[in-house]
Amino acid sequence: MHSQQRRVLLKAGGTLLLSVFAPTANAAQILAVRVWPAEDYTRVTLENDSELKTSHFVLKDPYRLFVDIEGLELNAKLKELVAKIKSNDPYIKQVRVGQNKPNVVRLVFDLKEEVSPQVFTLQPVGNYKHRLVFDLYPANPPDPIAAMIEKGEWNKDGIPAPGTPNAVANNGKPDTRTDTKADTKADSKTDNKPDEKIAARPEIQQQTAPEKPAEKPAEKPVQLTRMITIAIDPGHGGEDPGAIGRGGSREKDVVLSIAKRLKAKIEQHPNMRVMLTRDSDYFVPLNVRVQKARAVQADLFMSVHADAFVNSSARGSSVFVLSEKGASSTAARWLADKENAADLIGGVNIKTHDRQLASVLLDLSTTAQINDSLKLGKVVLNEIGGINKLHKGSVEQAGFAVLKAPDIPSILIETAFISNPEEEAKLTDEDYQNQLADAVMKGIKKYFAKNPPLAKNRMT
Repeated sequence: MHSQQRRVLLKAGGTLLLSVFAPTANAAQILAVRVWPAEDYTRVTLENDSELKTSHFVLKDPYRLFVDIEGLELNAKLKELVAKIKSNDPYIKQVRVGQNKPNVVRLVFDLKEEVSPQVFTLQPVGNYKHRLVFDLYPANPPDPIAAMIEKGEWNKDGIPAPGTPNAVANNGKPDTRTDTKADTKADSKTDNKPDEKIAARPEIQQQTAPEKPAEKPAEKPVQLTRMITIAIDPGHGGEDPGAIGRGGSREKDVVLSIAKRLKAKIEQHPNMRVMLTRDSDYFVPLNVRVQKARAVQADLFMSVHADAFVNSSARGSSVFVLSEKGASSTAARWLADKENAADLIGGVNIKTHDRQLASVLLDLSTTAQINDSLKLGKVVLNEIGGINKLHKGSVEQAGFAVLKAPDIPSILIETAFISNPEEEAKLTDEDYQNQLADAVMKGIKKYFAKNPPLAKNRMT
């Protein structure tokens, strides 16, 4: 009798212990909080050890986003989110964190303007565990060309903004006051004739006399010429660091630095302007990079990356273009698969991701676009070969998702192997970055000298 009572008491006690400790044992643990503010959108990421269930709603006057997260207890790691919101965040004024009720944490985002929030979860991938993501997009995003004009980078009439690096001086020659030594050295080797070929339409070329007096009215043809728009795409960003070298260098940082240097050099030419698909450290989905280039009617698209391989002795620069029929080599296919996985690492909201667009772009990728891309790729690869060893002496092809703009010649540049210690040192060296930007710039000029851009609907 006594033993039976003891068993009953033990069972009851065990049940009581489980009821007391179960919520704590099952509560998700927040491992990290990260914030990625950008003009395009602000992303907030909570990394945790299990998938979380959420509900959210928005209130106006003032604008606030409320998010309730189930199965979570407030802890010190989650409280770090408050300090991570900076005053220069375009969309979040501040965030408040509290235990709304047992096992439910409430986040309240006080907003600077109306937003279209996306709240979604990501499954573990790479070095990441489960992620809960809040993407806050502006409710009324500006027209991309209008946004560039508003920032002062582009002029409404297509002529370079006064005071910017591409302001025209000395009869159409670029103002070189902001040039580095490397820029000056490169410019001294080339006269202004290739620029005139790029700047002038065919009919303007016919009436241009070789005599020196004709140099004086050179500014007028520049004003009549439509701008050449070049989209530069620094790979990876935000949650996606890209490849990481032995010295700790991250691909996303290296390629952004190179892209900005290339942008500055292109803008020294009065008839060229640049759109960066990202200008800071945040993630841009692959199809959005293509959409951005098309939205500004880019004449060229250049995606900048740093290569990596398990064998640290691999070295050299490469240039890739799209292939409709399959990769030109096993290595090219492997690299395309790796780069195309960026959306998984960076984190794409599957519910809103336009899968149909990706297939349409692939279907519309014409032979003409690929042929133009090959022409561009060859001249750029040849110029890069003058400053670094080439991994392969010819342009390679594979199914890179970021190169699928049907109407824009597009190339992907692997600047060097960040996994090679010697080349990692080069990639983080300012002089090498400038040399690389100079080489790509020479390739662009040579391409347009032989392949003048076609007329487009918009002059700006």
